[in-house]
Amino acid sequence: MNKPPYENLFTAQEAAGPVQAPVAANQTRFPCSNCGGMLTYAVGTDDLECNHCGQRNEIEVSDADIEEIALPKGLEKLEQTRRLGATTSVLKCPNCAAQFDLDAHLHSSDCPFCGTSVVTSTGDIHEFSPQALLPFAITAEEAEASYKKWIAGRWFAPSKLKNYAREEHALNGIYIPYWTYDSDTVTAYTGQRGDVYYVRQNYSVVVNGRRTRRSRMVPKVRWTNVRGRTDRHFDDVLIGATRTLPRKITDWLEPWDLENLVPYTRDYLSGFQSEVYQVALDEGFGHAQNVMQKMIRHDVTRAIGGDQQRIKRLHTEHSDTTFKHVLLPLWTAAFSFRGKTYRFVVNGRNGKIRGERPYSIIKIALTGICVAAVVGTAVVTMDFAQMGDYVSDRPIFYPSDPFGELRPRLPGN
Repeated sequence: MNKPPYENLFTAQEAAGPVQAPVAANQTRFPCSNCGGMLTYAVGTDDLECNHCGQRNEIEVSDADIEEIALPKGLEKLEQTRRLGATTSVLKCPNCAAQFDLDAHLHSSDCPFCGTSVVTSTGDIHEFSPQALLPFAITAEEAEASYKKWIAGRWFAPSKLKNYAREEHALNGIYIPYWTYDSDTVTAYTGQRGDVYYVRQNYSVVVNGRRTRRSRMVPKVRWTNVRGRTDRHFDDVLIGATRTLPRKITDWLEPWDLENLVPYTRDYLSGFQSEVYQVALDEGFGHAQNVMQKMIRHDVTRAIGGDQQRIKRLHTEHSDTTFKHVLLPLWTAAFSFRGKTYRFVVNGRNGKIRGERPYSIIKIALTGICVAAVVGTAVVTMDFAQMGDYVSDRPIFYPSDPFGELRPRLPGN
């Protein structure tokens, strides 16, 4: 049965005031239908795999459409939640009954006592639950191979780091929160259109001691005031909702195959961590507007036309604006090298990698020396070649005795 589009999207909590005590979150355990062991998501499939007997249990994926939620409704709910105050999450393991705190930015993890995979109900601690996700398609082994290939190609990385990278290091699979925004925009603009034209300009120049008059064509710009309107529909403007990773890293990992999003189900999170969004819905839309505005300025520039453009004023109105909360997969790890921590991430769908790494000052210095030597050799070679041409055409004079008497030396002597 398909669920209504807004069911379970918002926090059900409607208390009259802020919650003072931690609220126990809902947990889900994934037992094997064959032996009762723990199931984890098998990367690249629609199955959960038992770590004990190898039994595979198929994930029941909903055939419901992934709904776009009206932004005004989401902002209204956000404001209500802020007035009520935030809640915290305490987990109780369904396997060993241990209770433990979950980091505020995570909603799935493993029990620290028995290792059972536990997923919270994100609605207990945040306003919006995920609506869709992209399951992992790249395995940990493939991500590790991508990382080693990447670090091997960093010529300026210290040699010890490359040796370190050849060792085995545990990668963490984590789902990162994102917002996507759709919006219809209409932009009114005023500005100026610049059309280039040429005028003949006379000038004088001295040639062979005589002043001569000449002419040349000089470009000028004719500016015309313009105004108009342009429109554009934006679809799935993707904004990272994490503060754990710098935005430049999450942006660099694009593009994502959002056309393959599947309706959210907790089964895909088993065996992986999942981060709760830290960038709120309204803040995310602010970032999305900046992304849209860059494309709108490009549209306005084309609409103005001419050879040059000046934009004086833009006023953009948004309508039918909607959003989705989605989770996207990353493999991530960090390593310590000479007292400093470096991170790298791998796109869990296509293996694209982005990382931080140190630089070898020695290698950079040696490269600079080698480049200088090559340039110096080339210059000296050119000088000798020019000297050789000179010697072959004319005699060279040099002192033949202490008194400085000169006599010619012919080439070949």
